[in-house]
Amino acid sequence: MTTPTPKLRFATVWLAGCSGCHMSFLDLDEWLFELAAHVDVVFSPVASDIKAYPEGVDVCLVEGAVANADNLELALQLRERTRLVVSFGDCAVTANVPGLRNLWAHVDGGSRQSVLDRGYLELADTGAQHPHAPGIVPELLERVLPLHEVIPVELYLPGCPPSAERIRAFLEPLLRGERPLQQGAKQLRFG
Repeated sequence: MTTPTPKLRFATVWLAGCSGCHMSFLDLDEWLFELAAHVDVVFSPVASDIKAYPEGVDVCLVEGAVANADNLELALQLRERTRLVVSFGDCAVTANVPGLRNLWAHVDGGSRQSVLDRGYLELADTGAQHPHAPGIVPELLERVLPLHEVIPVELYLPGCPPSAERIRAFLEPLLRGERPLQQGAKQLRFG
């Protein structure tokens, strides 16, 4: 009798992004059942309400850029607790749309406060005000950063979002204990 291969401890994380990568992940549809036979999902915004990132994670797909103190703290924590970190989607790989905030540095001095003023005061339809409760809006970092500028990353899965087909092609080798073959326009295309 052969002993079954232990399941991978699998996580997904959502930092500063639109959740499109996670929606594309859910588009794996029936293949998610096959994936579930090979992984234990130990942390994910789409699968559980676990608040603390666990120890001993084998693979983590990280969606989104690092834009605020909460993103930074979670990125550092997951790096410490994860064997294989994957930049999942263009926001994690390049900072993409969240990184457009970096262009604000050329407008009115571009302070973090000016970004908050623009979002909460200048663009408000009604009731223009900053949130009242302390800590309700995490402190913005000076710049929005792609994940690899904050922590070491082993693999990249570009796309905005990557298609379910591309995600599956990326994950299948990992389930076999292999590195995904990342070559050719179909696997490396952005956008």
